[in-house]
Amino acid sequence: MHLHLAYPAVLAVLLFSVGLYGVLARRNAILVLMSVELMLNAVNLNLVAFDVWLRDSLHAGQALTLFVIAIAAAEIGIGLAIVLAVYRNRGSSAVDELRDTAESAESAAEEPDPAHQPPSAQTSKKAEATA
Repeated sequence: MHLHLAYPAVLAVLLFSVGLYGVLARRNAILVLMSVELMLNAVNLNLVAFDVWLRDSLHAGQALTLFVIAIAAAEIGIGLAIVLAVYRNRGSSAVDELRDTAESAESAAEEPDPAHQPPSAQTSKKAEATA
């Protein structure tokens, strides 16, 4: 029995589409990471399917699949560590809130905080205000 290349290719397209939708539409960082994993698994399915279809004697598709699995494991480990650290600090893992936090941090960096200025600058501003 010979399996046609179209079946795993269509399944890979469906998996990749679901993963892409999850990356673009989800707000939870953990669900975004799971969607990225779905996309990587679709790529793995294509690599193995084309390796079998081409009857490669070196099995390069399967070797590349092992590298993708190793990279995905490292990515999910680091990604979950970052998400847990953000959740502990902020109390939420929503991607939109993280974006708002980054924008507020940029605006706070542009405006100097008077509490962190040297005392000489603070006294000169007080003198200007009283004059």
